[in-house]
Amino acid sequence: MENSKEIAAYILCGGKSVRMQTEKGLVLYKGKPFIRWIIEAIMPVTSTIILVTSNGDYSLVGLPMIEDIYADKGPVGGIYTALSHSTSERNLILSCDVPKITADLLLSLTEESEKKKASVTFLSDGKNDYPLIGVYKKETLEILADAISADKLKLCPLVNLMSHHKLIINSHQKSLVQNVNSKAELLSLNKLDS
Repeated sequence: MENSKEIAAYILCGGKSVRMQTEKGLVLYKGKPFIRWIIEAIMPVTSTIILVTSNGDYSLVGLPMIEDIYADKGPVGGIYTALSHSTSERNLILSCDVPKITADLLLSLTEESEKKKASVTFLSDGKNDYPLIGVYKKETLEILADAISADKLKLCPLVNLMSHHKLIINSHQKSLVQNVNSKAELLSLNKLDS
């Protein structure tokens, strides 16, 4: 396992949660908030875990919190904030709505990112990309800053402009990366697991 100083993890908790109608990271899944499942999956990877949020309710997990440098800039703004704050060259970036993510998958991702020269290494199922489960190097900061100033805030096209590597997941792992954005998706997730 790599030295925890080599990589920092940032969980983006700044979304508007319009479809969920409540703070996504604090929604309960199997009796625990999404954010706790994600933190537990990150812990074998690194002990440096920071939340990007302005919502004080996340203080319940007892981790450092930082606010977005630029408000309302979506995931691009969140990643920019994380990388601006970080002292690590490589940074694991996760959204707060992937409660089924596992330590094994995150370890594979971070190990892959260490081997590759790419600026960004993220998960893909070959059809859909998951750039909000990725490792971003500090060198991407300038591209993110330019995107924010040009108001080009769609993350997938942006990461495709960067030097990137996709770690392809198999069909069994696809459920692990499913982001849960609505009450209907949460309901179906709970049904699948019951």
